[in-house]
Amino acid sequence: MPERYGLRLLGHVIAIAEEGSISGAARRLRLSQPTLSRQLRDLERRLGFELFVRSGRGLTPTAAGRALVQRAGRVLTEAEAAFDDARRAARGRAGRLTVAFAGSGINGPLGRALGRFRSRLPDVDLRLVEVFDDVEMSSGVLDGDFDVAVQRLPVHDARLDSRTLTREPLTLYLPAAHPLAAARGPAPLSALGDIPLVMWPREASPRAYDEIIALCHQAGVVPRIGAHGRTVQTLLALVAAGFGAAVMADSYRVLRRDGVIPRRLAGTVTSLHLVWRADDPNPLLPQFWSVLNDALARPPRNEDR
Repeated sequence: MPERYGLRLLGHVIAIAEEGSISGAARRLRLSQPTLSRQLRDLERRLGFELFVRSGRGLTPTAAGRALVQRAGRVLTEAEAAFDDARRAARGRAGRLTVAFAGSGINGPLGRALGRFRSRLPDVDLRLVEVFDDVEMSSGVLDGDFDVAVQRLPVHDARLDSRTLTREPLTLYLPAAHPLAAARGPAPLSALGDIPLVMWPREASPRAYDEIIALCHQAGVVPRIGAHGRTVQTLLALVAAGFGAAVMADSYRVLRRDGVIPRRLAGTVTSLHLVWRADDPNPLLPQFWSVLNDALARPPRNEDR
């Protein structure tokens, strides 16, 4: 059926078939009988065949009319469902939200917020993408690939908005057999010169790499690189195997890797930031902020701080 006849005419055809007459369908549709008759004649003329034949005092669908009515009912049902999807998306009850996050970000309030968001809005297509490179995350937000990025070191760009999600110490993850692991309390920055470091390759996460090197320079020590790893689990496995120590966010201690002892680094702090496009019109963003603020305000009692 040509698109210009639209959903309205499909509904008119169904009404005529169900009422069995032009007059009955016109009353139901609140149209004048001549108007509806003219619409039917025009439709049949443009299609090139009859949809109804007169039978007694009423109208009966032809074979073509029955086929059209049967399909039209499904089309109208799907169209109404599509309109309902659009209405719910406009109200922030459906649609798609894509959240990119660094590995440590999922360990705290972000993980709780995502779980609550999915429970409250089950019809939303919530897409989660783990990204290790801060530049890649910020670029993805600017390009529209991500609605929100949860990252350590956002790129400075006037098109991006950001807010601090959490602040926590950096921690030195040590091989359990190393003498530094036996000491109590936070480790001084000078400890970075007492053991080789297990780090991300700079090409994989340049800003995180540079942050650790800057800490070494601050402490006046020359870093020694013991090994590289591209995932948190690989870094911790290398630490457990004795290749050196890893400097990562304190929240990674919840992973509790055998053979690894965490010690906070004195005087350090790292922040987790929420980053989004300043002009992002996605109506799901306010819903996400609401759920996230609730997760921040009401942490679970047993959360590992």
